[in-house]
Amino acid sequence: MIEPRVVRVALDTPLRRIFDYLPPKTPVETTPLELNGAATAPGRRVRVPFGRQRLVGVILELADTSELPAERLKPILEVLDPTPILDPAALGLLRWAADYYHHPIGEVIAAALPKGLRLGAGYSTTEERWSVSAEGYAAHEQGEPRRAPRQRELLEFLVIHPAASAAQLTGQFPNWRDAARHLVGRGWIGSMEVATDPAEESAGVRIEGPPLAEEQRKAVEAIGNSLDRYGAHVLHGVTGSGKTEVYLRLVERVLAQDRRALVLVPEIGLTPQLVGRFRERFDSPMAVLHSALTDHERLLAWRAAFSGRARIVIGTRSAVFAPVPDLGLIIVDEEHDASFKQHEGGFRYSARDLAVVRAQRTNVPIILGSATPALETLHNVTLSRYVRLTLPRRADQAAAPRIALIDLRANAVHRGVSTPAVQAIERHLRADGQVLVFLNRRGYAPTLLCTACGWVAPCTECDARLTVHLSAGRLRCHHCGADGPLPQRCPQCGFAVKSVGQGTERIEETLAQLFPGTSLVRLDRDVVHRRGDMEEAMRRMASGEARILVGTQMVTKGHDFPNVTLVVVLNADQGLFSTDFRAPERLAQTIVQVAGRAGRGTRPGEVLIQTEFPDHPLLRSLLTDGYDGFARAALAERAAAAWPPFSRLAAVRDSAPTAAAALQFLTEARQLAEPPRNVRLLGPVPAAMARRAGRYHAQLLVESPERAGLQRFLDTWLPAIEQLQSARRVRWALDVDPIELF
Repeated sequence: MIEPRVVRVALDTPLRRIFDYLPPKTPVETTPLELNGAATAPGRRVRVPFGRQRLVGVILELADTSELPAERLKPILEVLDPTPILDPAALGLLRWAADYYHHPIGEVIAAALPKGLRLGAGYSTTEERWSVSAEGYAAHEQGEPRRAPRQRELLEFLVIHPAASAAQLTGQFPNWRDAARHLVGRGWIGSMEVATDPAEESAGVRIEGPPLAEEQRKAVEAIGNSLDRYGAHVLHGVTGSGKTEVYLRLVERVLAQDRRALVLVPEIGLTPQLVGRFRERFDSPMAVLHSALTDHERLLAWRAAFSGRARIVIGTRSAVFAPVPDLGLIIVDEEHDASFKQHEGGFRYSARDLAVVRAQRTNVPIILGSATPALETLHNVTLSRYVRLTLPRRADQAAAPRIALIDLRANAVHRGVSTPAVQAIERHLRADGQVLVFLNRRGYAPTLLCTACGWVAPCTECDARLTVHLSAGRLRCHHCGADGPLPQRCPQCGFAVKSVGQGTERIEETLAQLFPGTSLVRLDRDVVHRRGDMEEAMRRMASGEARILVGTQMVTKGHDFPNVTLVVVLNADQGLFSTDFRAPERLAQTIVQVAGRAGRGTRPGEVLIQTEFPDHPLLRSLLTDGYDGFARAALAERAAAAWPPFSRLAAVRDSAPTAAAALQFLTEARQLAEPPRNVRLLGPVPAAMARRAGRYHAQLLVESPERAGLQRFLDTWLPAIEQLQSARRVRWALDVDPIELF
């Protein structure tokens, strides 16, 4: 192969460009392969000089010429990979994403790779193996560690199974790494990396699945008959209808074809549960990717996927970029969930939308599963872009829960819990059922108030009130993280202060007083600190040890509690009157999802929704027509108002030390714009919470009835914005297809 004259490299920098280099000089001792044209093929990582630094980048393309004079081009220092780590399909997807979201290609590629690879670590597949040291064997013979049963169980397992893999340990002890760290610290166990051979691994079915209902069978056949081509299938199943079983049956077919599956879930909390289902069913290696992994664990999982050793890859948002050779199926579970959108930080993308693009580009089917599909997804069904498959009944013919509203204007309320709700909880507990109480507000109370002078505890860094966390004795801001002691008296007048309103901590306290002797568990971000905290809460509910679960959004995410017979939604009014056009959709999805936790076993379920607006159209449509009826009405409203999915949006957001500076940049950006007739600019305006974390926030919306028109406008407008002097005095970012308008 003839050596190229110029190698174009993507680097992890905020600059919207790629960089030209000369091929590496020969010989270069650190280059692990013969230096010829093949050594600089696209997709390989290289180490290059960049100013005073040496950076790792990825070759994007080769060229004969450069815009820079030859004397200014520097040679590549080192070629890191004997074969590309990004194949043409992966590079194509990443370049498409960079173009669509208008983000620097180097940062997009960096988001797709684990930190180890970005720093130059090797890509070859190894497996983490754990063994016991001589000191560990001696400790085990003496019955150590006596006061740490989990550590003792892990040590005993490794004594019986020397050189056990990390995958084996995960299958046996889901939260084994915390125990392992303690044993490593005592010098009793250790780990090493062992090269693996993908060909050695099998891909079989461990156990057979249960019989399918008729609707499940039809869904499996419809998708299974199209495994050789692209097709987007919306699996719309009510909660408890067996969507996961449909996933498992289709993955079984894909494995039988010697192909692989990629499964995306919205949050880390759902990952262990789904991984457990897949491990129980399949005797196949898996790779799990999510943000709670250490950098090393993430690298190992990526390697397992890249080598093809992992037949099933399960992960959260960033796993949409995971390397999966011979990909046969993509599954996006809970596709409506906002967690699939990266809407903070650098590269802002929708993993769900990119999964659809990836399926198109690799010509494989994709399943978008949800009990409450996003309105955009349902609109694509209407346009015949997606095929809808419905699971209208719960598995095992379990009856749908009875849903009723509690009018807070007509019923007594004790610290956030109405009398009918208390009576219902008492009734279900007496019948040996479990109860889930949902309130999407953590902390003890949202406000600390002085009843003498009217002082309300403010956040000094945000336009927000501080939240009371009574058990910790702290006042905290849930927006910027500010933290301070909880005062007993008003700092202005010295009068006693009191907590106003309810959070999950206060509801837990109230229920403990109302139902003494009943075991409760709370699930929110304040109690989930370490690995295993959520799994422990799930275990206590699943075993029946806990009778009442109090929680926030965390409890709505697909968890299965067969013995929960009552769900109480304490405050359904949040979102009814929001200025964000998506708020009603989010509220409806939350209510339907949390209601679906009731009656998932053989016993009938009941759902009680507390509200001060029982006649609100949204609540009434949910009760009478279900989510389908709500979605039809909501889509009609969106069409009348020309909001997405009947238009396309992009938001330019910024923050600055002063409100004037934040608005100045966006004002100048708007003045630069020369929008065509089908593009409209709205704003700039301050954010609903203008001051957050000590900075002032504002936004400018760009709207168009068609995607192509919006993209063409952004292509010409953004380079001009970057040249503004005011752009250097603010932090700004573009969000294409924003899901939150603040």
